[in-house]
Amino acid sequence: MKIIKLIVQTNKQSYPIIIGSRIANQLPKIISKNSIKYNKCLLVIDNKIPKSSIAKIIKSFSKKKTFLYFFNANEKNKNQLNVDKILDILLKKNFHRNDCLISLGGGITGDVSAFSASIFKRGIKFINVPTTLLAQVDSSIGGKTGINSKYGKNLIGSFYQPSLVVSDINFLKTLPKREIICGYGEILKHSLISDKKKFLFLNNNALKILNLKSPFIEKSILQSCLIKKKIIEIDEKEKNIRKILNFGHTFAHAYEATLKYSKKLNHGEAVLLGIVSASKFSLKNNLLKENEFKIIKDHLLKFKLPMNIKNYFSIKSLKKLILFMEKDKKNNSKKINLVLLKKIGKPIFNLNFEKKKLYSFLKDELTN
Repeated sequence: MKIIKLIVQTNKQSYPIIIGSRIANQLPKIISKNSIKYNKCLLVIDNKIPKSSIAKIIKSFSKKKTFLYFFNANEKNKNQLNVDKILDILLKKNFHRNDCLISLGGGITGDVSAFSASIFKRGIKFINVPTTLLAQVDSSIGGKTGINSKYGKNLIGSFYQPSLVVSDINFLKTLPKREIICGYGEILKHSLISDKKKFLFLNNNALKILNLKSPFIEKSILQSCLIKKKIIEIDEKEKNIRKILNFGHTFAHAYEATLKYSKKLNHGEAVLLGIVSASKFSLKNNLLKENEFKIIKDHLLKFKLPMNIKNYFSIKSLKKLILFMEKDKKNNSKKINLVLLKKIGKPIFNLNFEKKKLYSFLKDELTN
């Protein structure tokens, strides 16, 4: 495929997103071409990446002083302990601000690496090479970094923009189908908060996208990047419109935390469940019309995507679910803050609800 280059322009800086196939092996050249200079670098590598791919990438850095840290990427390891391990390497090897930290992996690896980069000497150069569909369409763009704690997901973090994002679509061929579905959850979310035409493109081509068929997978990745780029350029630090990117996520994060970030439910699957919950809650509160809700529901049914929280939770989980929703980072009062839909392409944000209303809603969902 032809290499695509987007420029994200925030208030303080700009950085390129490069999208292409088989470009990760040319990483040092791409870094140099984009005028990023450094003396030494630390590669934080998701150990799920095939060893043959890692070997080629490491070989391409033969002319630079390079250090490696292999990371067992999962939600349970997205914590301060692993941040400290990365910081320890940077300190021991005497990294400076003009050196570089490079993340090779999915969204968890990217989040942990970016957070480490943001706090080391108050900021070191950071390059993100997302290797999962979810990371390529969402978490690698926008500068959100974060780690989990026992109180909930991503409650500790910072806003820190990368110097460069390099998305190699060839990595996607190595992923299990479940990981592709995980990324599709964010692609779907972007279409629902953007406009109906983008949703209809997915509705007509989701099977091709899920099967990584060209040019449909490339178009869906580009479309998601453009949607997120447009939003974060207006609102980098989530003071206003960027909040719509959290559509479905208040529910999703509570679902993940309640299951203690187990393998039963990954982030993208939780987002799909959250999309259904937020859409249905929009319907119940007379915001979203029945026919619009049905279109969303039918889409998930048609492509056999996760949509029923009863497959994961029982009524016994209800108090925990509400507890984590109360601790969500978007809340600014005792009420629970939600992003909802008025119709496909028309999200509404800064809506606050009493926890008893959410309790009643989830109780119905788990018992009916």
